[in-house]
Amino acid sequence: MLPFESLPRTNPSSGFGHLAGVRVIDLTTSIAGPYATQLLADFGATVTKVEKPGGGDDARHWGPPFLEGESLWFMSVNRNKQSLALDITKPEGQTLLKKLIAAADVLVVNMTPRIQEKLGLSYAQLQQQFPSLIHASLTGFGLEGTRKDWACYDLIAEGYSGIMDLTGEAQTAPQKIGTPAADLLAGQDLALAVMACLYERTQTGKGSRIDISMVNSMTRFAAPRIMSYLGSGTTPRRSGGTDSVIAIYQVFETADHPISLGLGNDAIWQRFWEAVGEPEYGNDDRFATNASRREHRKEIVARIGSLLLRNTRSHWLDLFSRYRVPAGPINRVDEIAQDPELRASKFFQQVDDSERVIPQVGLGIRIDGSTDVVKCLPPRLGEHTSELLRELGIQEQEVKALRKSGVIA
Repeated sequence: MLPFESLPRTNPSSGFGHLAGVRVIDLTTSIAGPYATQLLADFGATVTKVEKPGGGDDARHWGPPFLEGESLWFMSVNRNKQSLALDITKPEGQTLLKKLIAAADVLVVNMTPRIQEKLGLSYAQLQQQFPSLIHASLTGFGLEGTRKDWACYDLIAEGYSGIMDLTGEAQTAPQKIGTPAADLLAGQDLALAVMACLYERTQTGKGSRIDISMVNSMTRFAAPRIMSYLGSGTTPRRSGGTDSVIAIYQVFETADHPISLGLGNDAIWQRFWEAVGEPEYGNDDRFATNASRREHRKEIVARIGSLLLRNTRSHWLDLFSRYRVPAGPINRVDEIAQDPELRASKFFQQVDDSERVIPQVGLGIRIDGSTDVVKCLPPRLGEHTSELLRELGIQEQEVKALRKSGVIA
């Protein structure tokens, strides 16, 4: 039995409709761009995913693991979309793409400026013909500067941003974050910018040029650490979180499993020591402020460390929840997937559309009491090609000819 088969089973729903009527053409591949357009689709936009015939989105081939031959990575960022298999490098394909753009509100691309210009898809090339179009570009380094045409992946952006140098223990090599953070942050930035520009367009009627850089998005994620350096001259180094500006804010071992513990203000500091039965230690004048606790961090960490080893994780987490002390487990992926609260809220679910049953991770945003966003499962390559071409007024005979010539699939 696969893990997802024990999840709550749901069917596609009407989902959110906040962006109903907004049409998005998605020319992106991999994770960042598709995640951005999935967010737009989750909020109600109609997203047409244009993919190259034969192979489609690069992420369709990222595996194992696969589920019934389909990449689970691909399926994590492509729900609520239609797939059109169209070769946009051919003149006939470019003609069809322009027809799609003419009826769209937003075009999303993740090509470097050189490729955008080569295909006639840059903002400058499209602006005059489509003045109300929101042109959203997501690349590694942005549309300007000496690195604008450099190739990039999440790993590269994480390295540029300083995040990898800050992640891990002091004695280990720099570590990549355990999820494609630069992809997801940049994708979220693009979706946010599109929504802002859509609102502005209601006032002006004009489109916008959105320029999202994975390196910029990931670097902004490190803003608290960068600001600390800029204002102090002290370069922060990785330490497994033990040198946080907050004292105490790190992972501790217990009698069985580790926990995270965050004593983020004076009141929480006091409540922690009351919870563990040592209020006099918490009242020690040496530890009256966060700054003074940082000076004595080594002593405090040793005291807390030896204390927490006396009992189990579940004991401490139950105690701390009653005393309102921020603490939590260090979950593995299989453990968080079994979390009863997340399961009860259907954050994890298996969606059954009568043809396929596929696990999905929810949007996690509740609006007016609802969290249901899955309107349709991630599309198979070219699943909606014929349907979309009919909407463009393309006759069946021409569809057959386009398919025969390899322009569509």
